[in-house]
Amino acid sequence: MISKKSKQPKKSKRLASFSLVVMGTGFVATIPFQGSFLGGLLQGGFEAGLVGGLADWFAVTALFRHPLGLPIPHTALLPKNRERMTKALVSTLENDWLSKESIRDKIKQIHFTEKMLPVLEKMLHSDSVKKGAVSLVVQMISHINLEKITPFVEKEIKSSFYSIKMCTVLQSAINQALIREYDEKALDYLLGKAEEWIRKSTTKNQLGNLAIRALDNIKLDGFLQFALKSFQNLLNEEKLGSILQNFLLSVVSSLRQTDNPNRKALLLHVRTELKNIKDNKELLEEIENWKNHLIADWEPAEKITGILQKAQQKALAFVQDSKFVDMYLLPFLTRFLNKLKEDPIKINIIENWIKKEINNLVEENHSKIGKLVQENLDKLDDETLIHMMENKIGKDLQWIRVNGAICGFIIGIFLTGIKALI
Repeated sequence: MISKKSKQPKKSKRLASFSLVVMGTGFVATIPFQGSFLGGLLQGGFEAGLVGGLADWFAVTALFRHPLGLPIPHTALLPKNRERMTKALVSTLENDWLSKESIRDKIKQIHFTEKMLPVLEKMLHSDSVKKGAVSLVVQMISHINLEKITPFVEKEIKSSFYSIKMCTVLQSAINQALIREYDEKALDYLLGKAEEWIRKSTTKNQLGNLAIRALDNIKLDGFLQFALKSFQNLLNEEKLGSILQNFLLSVVSSLRQTDNPNRKALLLHVRTELKNIKDNKELLEEIENWKNHLIADWEPAEKITGILQKAQQKALAFVQDSKFVDMYLLPFLTRFLNKLKEDPIKINIIENWIKKEINNLVEENHSKIGKLVQENLDKLDDETLIHMMENKIGKDLQWIRVNGAICGFIIGIFLTGIKALI
């Protein structure tokens, strides 16, 4: 389909040719009437108009091609001087019309951030931006290489554990244990377990057996040894076990009483020892070494990868949920833009960054403007290039022909009139 712009040069060319035909026809038609004043006057006008039209036709045609195909000197100016004209055009573009300085000056006048923020706010609520944002976030989460992240996470976790001072942890644990009276609870628990063990019949037998063997191993002199043997004959293993069992149960029962002096003394001793642990350097050093060995031997990579995979899947499900955009993403971006608009310092930083990047882009690629124009012009043969130029400036050139014919006609009438009057 031919556009209106492409029709205009053709219409102007037909009009110019029509004006030339009119002048030629008028000149021929007035030859029989050249004896009269009016006929001579018109003939002089048509003659001058014909000469002016032909002269302008020759001049306009000579710009693009040889008139009538004749190799007349100094015609077909554009094809003959194509290289020089192309270089001049490229030079003009690079150094005058689109010079680095002119582009930089124009960039300084543009407030990019002020223009971009309203556009961004408007675009946030469009369906295409919402879908694009979700797709972008999904792609970012999906392309996270968990195998590469796992060693880093493992290293950071171990580093955090290594940095923990066991003396601080131990002291904090002891303080909490004393505040919550875990020492008394632990003592009651142990006393309960001890009582369960003591009450067993097997325990009584074990205690009696231990007592008999202990008495057998005692070596005394003279009468004392005789007295000990007499005592052993009175008591057997079962009786000794029962005596010891009852004694131990009595001790445990007394220690369970909160006001018992022995219980208080025992708990005081335990608490004192717990509080003094912070001063036991050997124990603390041993605990620290134990912790370091545990961390060094720990290999949590597989577990960490599994946790990260689950977190990734949950993140993808969360992002792809229909509520994510309206409830989380858009409010977040809106708050961000509102805060940005209220912060002139950040806006100025962004503005300067944008202009700096554009200036760098211009500096690095300015020479490509001329090269691009040169490459595009070199792709065109002479005929195509001339055709393009005729379409762009042909309308004005054809009007030169029309004006030449009309002006020649008027001047011809004027000069013929003067000649007739003289």
